[in-house]
This record gives sequence, C-alpha cells and structure tokens, in this order.
Amino acid sequence: MRIVLVGPPGAGKGTQATRLAGKLSIPHISTGDLFRANISRQTELGKLAKVSMDAGNLVPDELTIEMAKDRMQQPDAEDGFLLDGFPRNVSQAEALDELLTTEAIKLDAVLDLEVPGGEVIKRIAGRRICRSRSAHVFHVSYSPPKKQGVCDVCGGELYQRDDDSEETVRKRLEVYHTQTEPIIEYYKTQGLAVTISSLGPVDEVTRRALEALEREDDGE
Repeated sequence: MRIVLVGPPGAGKGTQATRLAGKLSIPHISTGDLFRANISRQTELGKLAKVSMDAGNLVPDELTIEMAKDRMQQPDAEDGFLLDGFPRNVSQAEALDELLTTEAIKLDAVLDLEVPGGEVIKRIAGRRICRSRSAHVFHVSYSPPKKQGVCDVCGGELYQRDDDSEETVRKRLEVYHTQTEPIIEYYKTQGLAVTISSLGPVDEVTRRALEALEREDDGE
C-alpha cells in the first residue's frame, strides 16, 4: 500500500507510522529522517536543506519533494510506502500527485489521525524530559514520576522543553490548521482521505487504522 499519514502535533503520528509500516511491511518515510539522512551523507540536497534549517527556516518545498522522490524510488519502496510529514501543504500534495502520475503509481489512502486541540495541548504541554543523557520521558497526567520533577530511573531533573510550552503548542496547531489541514479536503475530493480518532490506547488506534486502511483497499 501507498499511504500518507496526516495529523496535528501530538496525534501520535510517529508511533502509529512505525507500527503501521511494520505491520504492512512497507518503509516508513518521514521528512525528518529524509533531512537527517541527506545532511549526514552530505548530498547536494542535504547541503541546501541544512542552509535553510540553520537559518531557522522550513526546508523549501522543491528540496523536500526531490528528497521524497529519491527515497520512494529505492528498491524497498517498490511495493509501497508510508509517508509521514510529507506532503505538508497543498502545493506539496499536488507535486506528489504529479510525481506519482509520472511513475504510473497512485496513493491507496490518506489516513487522518484526528485529535481535539485541547487534548493535543494536554499531551504535549504535559511532557517532562530528564536532563540526563538518557532523556527519559514522563507526563504529568499519563505517566507521572513518583516524585514531582525527579526522574524515576536515574534521579535526574525533569524539565519542560521550550517547544512543549502551551504557547508554542498553540502556535504549532495554528500552523497545522492553516498549512497542512487543507490537504485533507484536497484528498477527500479524490476519495482517498479517511479519518480515525487517535484517542485511546496505542493498540486501539493502530487497530482502527488498519481496519480503515483495509476498507479503503477493498474499495468500500
């Protein structure tokens, strides 16, 4: 299957992408991994991307698209792939359509992980990270430490990352709603988008996703 995974920050895309790709035996292709791989290998695309990232800017669409094109043409992606973080806007979605048409292949489904904004803020703003090298992760509501502010594992200090603050999360949500969310409607017009709730246990969300993808694959 060829799948695009969409959802706001805090929806659990990374977790579900890894699980779904494993169960479907297809590669998980994330933009973060693409950027890191190209920068690490010092490819021309990686060098250009690094310039943008070092300046605090988003990697330009044309670079992201070229990296994704190169990755999707690798042998392990011949029978399918799961895209995570790409496309991130309608322009990229249109470019992906053009690319796939050129390669005479098509997407099977666009899986939209839905989660209320209040839950997103609660999930992300509640995270606490240990300052030690191991960087153990806790959550003030879902997996609190036995002693407030202290890591259960090593006794290190727990802290909240700057990009996990409520103010920052709200800004990230705003960016998602204005830039990325419109691709859901774009794919709905093609009959590809399917929305599932990402609330509840991880296993339950994975089960919902697999059932939704199976229905799409069967043409329901």
